[in-house]
Amino acid sequence: MCLVADDGNRVVWSGHRDGRIRCWVMDGGDGDGDECLSWHAHRGPVLSLTITSYGDLWSGSEGGAIKIWPWEALEKSICLTKEERHMAAIMVERSYVDLRSYLPANGSNNMLTSDIKYLVSDNSRGNVWSAGYFSFALWDARTRELLKVFNTDGLIENKLEVSSIQDVSVDLISASRKDKTQSSIGFFQRSRNAIMGAADAVRRVAAKGGFGDDNRRTEALVVTMDGMIWTGCSSGLLVQWDGNGNRIQDFLYHPFAVQCLCTYGMQIWVGYVSGTVQVLDLKGNLIGGWVAHSSPILNMTIGSGYIFALANHGGIRCWSITSPGPLDGILRSELSGKEFLYTKVENLKILCGTWNVGQGKASQDSLTSWLGSVASDVGIVVVGLQEVEMGAGFLAMSAAKETVGLEGSSVGQWWLDMIDKTLDEGSTFERVGSRQLAGMVIAVWVKINIRFHVGDVDVAAVPCGFGRAIGNKGAVGLRIRVYDKIMCFVNCHFAAHLDAVNRRNADFDHVYRTMSFGRPTSLSYTAAAGTSSVPIFRGTNSAEGIPELSEADMIVFLGDFNYRLDGISYDEARDFVSQRCFDWLRERDQLRAEMEAGNVFQGMREAEITFPPTYKFERHQAGLAGYDSGEKKRIPAWCDRILYRDSRSSSMAECSLECPIIAFVLQYEACMDVTDSDHKPVRCIFSTDIARVDESIRRQEFGEIIESNEKIRCLLKELCKIPDTIISTNNIILQNHDTLILRITNKCADEDAFFEMKCKGQRTINEDQKLSNHQLRGSFGFPRWLEVIPATGLIKPDHIAEVSVHHEEFQTQEEYVDGIVQNSWCEDSRDKEAILFVKVHGKYTTQTRNHRVRVHHCYSSKKSPIGSQPNSSRPVQGGVLHRSDFQRLSSSYDVVDQLQKLHNP
Repeated sequence: MCLVADDGNRVVWSGHRDGRIRCWVMDGGDGDGDECLSWHAHRGPVLSLTITSYGDLWSGSEGGAIKIWPWEALEKSICLTKEERHMAAIMVERSYVDLRSYLPANGSNNMLTSDIKYLVSDNSRGNVWSAGYFSFALWDARTRELLKVFNTDGLIENKLEVSSIQDVSVDLISASRKDKTQSSIGFFQRSRNAIMGAADAVRRVAAKGGFGDDNRRTEALVVTMDGMIWTGCSSGLLVQWDGNGNRIQDFLYHPFAVQCLCTYGMQIWVGYVSGTVQVLDLKGNLIGGWVAHSSPILNMTIGSGYIFALANHGGIRCWSITSPGPLDGILRSELSGKEFLYTKVENLKILCGTWNVGQGKASQDSLTSWLGSVASDVGIVVVGLQEVEMGAGFLAMSAAKETVGLEGSSVGQWWLDMIDKTLDEGSTFERVGSRQLAGMVIAVWVKINIRFHVGDVDVAAVPCGFGRAIGNKGAVGLRIRVYDKIMCFVNCHFAAHLDAVNRRNADFDHVYRTMSFGRPTSLSYTAAAGTSSVPIFRGTNSAEGIPELSEADMIVFLGDFNYRLDGISYDEARDFVSQRCFDWLRERDQLRAEMEAGNVFQGMREAEITFPPTYKFERHQAGLAGYDSGEKKRIPAWCDRILYRDSRSSSMAECSLECPIIAFVLQYEACMDVTDSDHKPVRCIFSTDIARVDESIRRQEFGEIIESNEKIRCLLKELCKIPDTIISTNNIILQNHDTLILRITNKCADEDAFFEMKCKGQRTINEDQKLSNHQLRGSFGFPRWLEVIPATGLIKPDHIAEVSVHHEEFQTQEEYVDGIVQNSWCEDSRDKEAILFVKVHGKYTTQTRNHRVRVHHCYSSKKSPIGSQPNSSRPVQGGVLHRSDFQRLSSSYDVVDQLQKLHNP
């Protein structure tokens, strides 16, 4: 769904996936609104909406469809009674203007075939930008003329739309991938080396076919107050354009996709898929940035002096538009001194289980023995499986699917369904995420009573086999947020065989350094409260080269690590196991030796092992007699392990917001009675203390600081100051095609001023020289006989902005039915008058100081009624009247009051 509102947020338009547009008229007091109008606008979904500087509603859909809904038709329909609304919907639905009818018959239609993902009104120049992922079109909002079509590189398009190239690329990918995989399966089964070649071939074809172009996709579009247009790309690139569609410069401050852009005053806010927010000035310099959410930021908007950010998980956070600034440091300092008041410690039990299932399937009794017997007392269950499915053909197909973003298998799903049943999924637990890479599967279940506190599930996979490309060895990871703290669980399967210690160490190092969940995890809110959060800034490249796993508050590694016992024979190991002499066996454990030497699992811990080695057993043979007694007689070993790290830097640390997770092992054991595989399943139950923020208390403390801190109040007053401005005239007379320059002077010596010009009402004068009442324009757009350029802008201290106010011919009888002109145009020869307001604000305030300007157009053959006032004997010069009615309106409420009291001059 897309939304757009008029200048006063009185009327809100929403576009929907069913192709309908709905209109909501908001009540003045409580913010509630009633749907007053709904009509079917497009055959496909409504992808974008915007209101132009002339008050028209533009809507975009699939295949390049753009329709214009004239304000005159919308205004008539909104004013109808409830009983007449069925007529209103029909009237509006048929009143559209199809922009294709404005295109010349020279092939331009073929240039506009991509979906209209974005529509933005450039009120400064009276233009509209429409955009797909890879191309832009620039339109005149008044004449609806197509001015320019160009691509993301700024190159003008010539009858070939980028989307058509993308379609060809996708077809190439599909055909090439199908041919290569189907013709090569038999060969994969005969040669392991061919698996690497096949995966590389698919990867090359995918890259060549156009998947790499995804990084160039336009994901956001915004117009700044200085008249520049900014776009954000899926690569994280920010591009600055001028109003004529010329590419000015590029910036790359964050290597994640841009999701949205928002601007006010001198700043641009950028929201990324990583959950990061960055703030730039109008020249593109990075002012600051912080991690705002743990999931992608979908949209941002300005209201009541705050910037609001909506995340993918539905959460909303806001910051003062003065951020980053001096207020942030004061707030962080004040709130940190009250941390003990809003810190709460939660206790949670976590069950982690690992099992190499050896390409077999388990009985329900085995799963109950492993998980079901202890799951009732825990809040989170994490399961890691290895060797769910193997074989050269399966590995080849898995590698090919991973290349194009596909994963999973029917066997993996069988295991998930069986564990669902064991845990009574649906009534007791809910599975919140899973990931499969070849034969490795990881999944997490959360008890329903704490589901509200668990979210932001991310998954990742790192292959380590056959040139770091195939998933017969490697890891799958799953990251979740629990009570606003990050936990990572990683299921691993490392290199096998007794002498492959260094390869196992290298596998861990590769997994730890390269596993990426798609967005940073270092969320730190030292001072987030009530209606606002205080951003914690970090440098743009501070996380570069730092593993994402290292940023987790708690991390658990589980799986078949394949570390064996050194310096011991099969018979010796069997004897020590039968006597339960595990202390001596642990001295021979390769993993323990490598950890003590600092070669692997650095900074991690493992509970004391009190169970027999879990590898290798004969299937379906109970007891310790089931150890491998075949020809190879593999030496028993603790291949299946569970290691962890919490937030403690020392054993004496206490749970706090600085040390948010402290974990203790309650149970660490193997299920020796399960015989479905050559490995025994292992489980570990953690008791975790998690320090979290009680948001209601911190919100209250935040409000008290804002109210009581005198330094903050003084800073806010200074930052929110509105620059003092004057205008050259309050009354303008235009004759046919006249142009007048209105000058706006910023008298402030040290603050920038921003102005916006809006039309708040218009009226006509009939042949009897009588003036009609002013008609308020709901969208506050200019009438089509009036051009105001620029309608928005920035005024430097002690500088003057010049605004051109121009009369244009206007054909008032232009009416459309089903997108077709129904009657001829005729010139409106009546005199006309419009009331303009110049709204001035500073860079840190949404409050405005307003100037009123009356623009009167009269034909040369007529006498102006304004000039016929009794005491008006002085002739008009240059189309400018005396400033006799000059006044300032302190707020938007005064504007409404004045409009209601307007009288004939």
